[in-house]
Amino acid sequence: MSAPGPRSGRDGAAYADRFAAETPALATARARAARLGGPAPVEPAVGAALAVLAATGGARAVVSIGSGAGVVGLWLLEGMRPDGVLTALDGDPEQLRAARVAFAEAGHPAGRTRMIFGTPGEVLPRLSPGAYDMVVCAGRPTDYARHLDSLLELVRVGGTLTCHGLLEDDRIADRTARDEQTVTWRELARSVREHESLTSAVLPIGAGLLVATRRR
Repeated sequence: MSAPGPRSGRDGAAYADRFAAETPALATARARAARLGGPAPVEPAVGAALAVLAATGGARAVVSIGSGAGVVGLWLLEGMRPDGVLTALDGDPEQLRAARVAFAEAGHPAGRTRMIFGTPGEVLPRLSPGAYDMVVCAGRPTDYARHLDSLLELVRVGGTLTCHGLLEDDRIADRTARDEQTVTWRELARSVREHESLTSAVLPIGAGLLVATRRR
């Protein structure tokens, strides 16, 4: 049998997004994110995968680097424990305000989310080491890649680090691509793959999800 072609790959991705049916609150948050611009929020299939990871790990404490106008946070809250707290940080105040609105519209109590304005370099040193079940990076890799060690310090043993977007436009596999973001993705992926404390994989859903579990 011949290998499936590009069309079947696109059809499969579309099905995966349809399968991950979004709530009205998520659809509204996604539309708001599109109006604001900035980094594209996680696709429905990626959001569903994050919710499954959160549910599988019984996540109670999660950090989101980049709020995506609340899209990624809503998916994470869907999978987290009912008593869990999501910490969302963003250096764009409009994105952070939009996330706050999205969480309120979805009916999440204010105590379930903690919103922090600032860059990873400013905020990560203020968070408790080893206190988080998941750290989810949903913004531009150039904003957080140089802080990989600080991100990993936040994750408890058995916890998960995820980074969204490394397969966008297939540029990471294009050896001629030398733009800053693509080079950053390559270096970040290599660092995660070679890290002695991590078991990692790339999930080819949406724009790509780099997933790593801290073993020690």
